[in-house]
Amino acid sequence: MSNNEAVVVRNLRPRDLEAVIEVDSKNIGRRRTEYFKVKLAQSLSDTGIQVSLAAEYDGQFAGFLLARVYYGEFGATEQTAVLDTIGVNPNMRGNGVGVALLRQLRQNLLALGIPHLQTEVAWDDQDLLRFFHHSGFRPAARIGLDLDLQAAKRVDERRDEATAEA
Repeated sequence: MSNNEAVVVRNLRPRDLEAVIEVDSKNIGRRRTEYFKVKLAQSLSDTGIQVSLAAEYDGQFAGFLLARVYYGEFGATEQTAVLDTIGVNPNMRGNGVGVALLRQLRQNLLALGIPHLQTEVAWDDQDLLRFFHHSGFRPAARIGLDLDLQAAKRVDERRDEATAEA
């Protein structure tokens, strides 16, 4: 039996919340309880289309992914899916858990007629970038923009002061 055959992928359930939080905290070093309460609730009730998944390896919770389907976001007119979060228990990496989760998500989305899957990755997360690269992800033809609201407020204040002095 290959590692992928030992991985069972299923729909994420409300009772998976604590396991999701535990896996995530092992990966990032802190618990994000409120974040996952909100994300899991959205994932399980938002659109009626269940696309978030859990994976078990040898009968144990091994990983998860949270994804959502959007219908025309950021000016796009076609459906797309967004992978919000993926996590694999660090003790179970190398057993095909992440690959199985992503493969099942791809199959589910294609069956729904959704042609694209998007995600974001921290620039310095080389392991996750490598995983996504091997899974077929490529840099998007769009640029993500961030705005530091405090810095923008200071720029506005300086601009207002300069205008008042003129």
